[in-house]
Amino acid sequence: MTAGTLNDMAGKNALVTGASRGIGRAIAEGLAARGAAVAVNYVSNKDAADSVVAAITAAGGRAVAIGGDVSSEEHVAAMFQQAETELGQLDIVVANAGIVINKPFAEHTVEDFDKTFETNARGAFLVLHQAAARIRDNGRIIAISSGGTRMLLPGTTLYLASKGALEQIVRGAAMEVGHRGVTVNTVSPGFTDTDLLTDDFRATAADMSPLGRVGTPEEVAAVVTFVASPAASWVTAQNIGAGGGVF
Repeated sequence: MTAGTLNDMAGKNALVTGASRGIGRAIAEGLAARGAAVAVNYVSNKDAADSVVAAITAAGGRAVAIGGDVSSEEHVAAMFQQAETELGQLDIVVANAGIVINKPFAEHTVEDFDKTFETNARGAFLVLHQAAARIRDNGRIIAISSGGTRMLLPGTTLYLASKGALEQIVRGAAMEVGHRGVTVNTVSPGFTDTDLLTDDFRATAADMSPLGRVGTPEEVAAVVTFVASPAASWVTAQNIGAGGGVF
């Protein structure tokens, strides 16, 4: 039996931020394939989020699209409230939304810093803060970071700094909600075939893996769905790499 044919999340409700495309979409569809009802969060591209909902529904699952900017406290609170109203109390929360601004460190501006940290660090805090207060006992909270926090990569200083902050938020949150059986983990993708991976770097990224290729969003999602599953009840406060051996 493959992971995609399991039904071990039937009756569970999930929220995935930044789920209208790329890894977020694959996570939403992966959770739905295992039986979870999924709230598909988007910040601006409603059509793309509706496409994810349509795909999940066509496959026999249940999903709703919910707009909201994770850097806004009011938006995040409203997002959780809408998800609970439409699906029920949440069992799985995946903080996936993020942005990257690629440029040399000396060229970064304070505005770049603020924009990056508002989404990647503040956004992660707001989502995990709501999740910790509202998630059902024995739930799963997962934040998506980057394997780049363990590497030396030019042009990504602010992005990786913000993801490093996210990773520490996860560690602290895990210590505080564990008494309810709630696990909190990070999954760190490596080079993945999304629109964030530039064409001029793709061959280099593939050569860095012992497997000789870049990963797919579905492969990263498979790791996330495992961490979200009942099988991962003894995994918490961890940073799990999904990078094909690059880091």
